[in-house]
Amino acid sequence: MKTQQTRREFIQFAGAAIAAPFFQPRASGGRITTLAGTGVQGLAASGDFAEHATLNNPFGLVIGPDGALYWVEYGSHRLLRLDLRSKKISVLAGTGTKGYSGDGGPATAAQLNTPHELRFDSKGNIYIAERDNHTIRFIDVKSKTISTAAGNGERGFSGDGGPSQKAQLAQPHSIQLDRADNVYICDIMNNRVRKIDAKTRTITTFAGTGERANTPTEASLEGTPLAGPRSIDMTPDGKMYLVLREGNRVFAVDVARRQLKLIAGTGEIGYSGDGGPAVNAKFNGPKGIAYSAEGALYVSDTENHVIRRIDLRTGMISTVIGTGQRGDGPDGDPLTCRLQRPHGVFVQGRTLYIGDSENHRIRTIQL
Repeated sequence: MKTQQTRREFIQFAGAAIAAPFFQPRASGGRITTLAGTGVQGLAASGDFAEHATLNNPFGLVIGPDGALYWVEYGSHRLLRLDLRSKKISVLAGTGTKGYSGDGGPATAAQLNTPHELRFDSKGNIYIAERDNHTIRFIDVKSKTISTAAGNGERGFSGDGGPSQKAQLAQPHSIQLDRADNVYICDIMNNRVRKIDAKTRTITTFAGTGERANTPTEASLEGTPLAGPRSIDMTPDGKMYLVLREGNRVFAVDVARRQLKLIAGTGEIGYSGDGGPAVNAKFNGPKGIAYSAEGALYVSDTENHVIRRIDLRTGMISTVIGTGQRGDGPDGDPLTCRLQRPHGVFVQGRTLYIGDSENHRIRTIQL
């Protein structure tokens, strides 16, 4: 009964009745298509149809518990939702003007500042990482109000062992939740991953020393530096994958044993290695990461303007979208479709969603 009530509240919050089974748009035979955005930078409004909407730097994106697509926009400082059946957009948080206001009131009346990523907890509540407010915001599914879950709004490093709302963060970029609803934060300018305990709301350092230094290929988390922890994703069984932006590497993290191991990247800036072992590949400022149930990771190799795929069974890497040159499309063959600084990636079933950020589009491909 509690589950049904939570779902009912979530649907009301999202502003759409989900009466049919889960729905996903299907790209045809591995072809890449534009799901939302015209390529023109603008401010989408509630009620706009996705194909005619003007987006503004879509970054992190996820499929929500109701089967709709949610994303944050770096440029418009907002959280948006796309009903994948009606193809209509709705604005859920942010006024379109950057700032830090609105806690305790409706999320739609609040100001956000360069949001980078969002995630859902097990109850359908939303967490948003706001880079330039140095905070993690929280939207309650029941009341539709916004509050601050972590960070006091001042850039810095403090607060470990105390309440997360009183802590200082420094440009948090990415967040992820485990099965217990503990929150992990890529506190990138502090070169740490912070953790908020779901029960006590206490914040601690989960990984990183604060030093931006070379990360060993295999080590304990204790005393090991992280060079720019940028993004996190987790598997259903709790294994973590971590992207280092300045480190230009991807690590697997055993949360229980508190160990990390390199799975991709030499640490050098470049674009090479496709068709070979991922540990020998070069990245250039990787950003988003998404785990797929097929046993692969998808990484936004942002400054190379491509999406890379790491096969977790074979350890091999390949480019699945993009040419390596900045541009916009065309849709169709993914290897001739140019991207422009893609950030967010998310996999649901066999569909990969891409925040093609500086093309102001959201693209999809069927895997």
